[in-house]
Amino acid sequence: MSDYQNDVEELEAKSASAAHLFDVRRIIGGLFVVYGIIVTIAGINPSDADLKKAQGININLWTGLAMLVLGLFFLIWLKLRPTAPPTPEPTPPAE
Repeated sequence: MSDYQNDVEELEAKSASAAHLFDVRRIIGGLFVVYGIIVTIAGINPSDADLKKAQGININLWTGLAMLVLGLFFLIWLKLRPTAPPTPEPTPPAE
């Protein structure tokens, strides 16, 4: 019975780490941060043609900063409220 209990505990630990690893908030937050950095870098030194196309607004800079804020929001949300692993249903004791 001890080996069975150890196996169950090991599988529960793997399930919890897999649930945390594949959380959608981590994927979305990471992608928004990466793309936000890229777009912000592109918006730091805009050309005159780019500003003229956007009617004088540095759209790459503002969009990149907004993407960074959104990505950081998702990652902070993940850190503050982590996903709880699924709780196993109690099994009746064997007779």
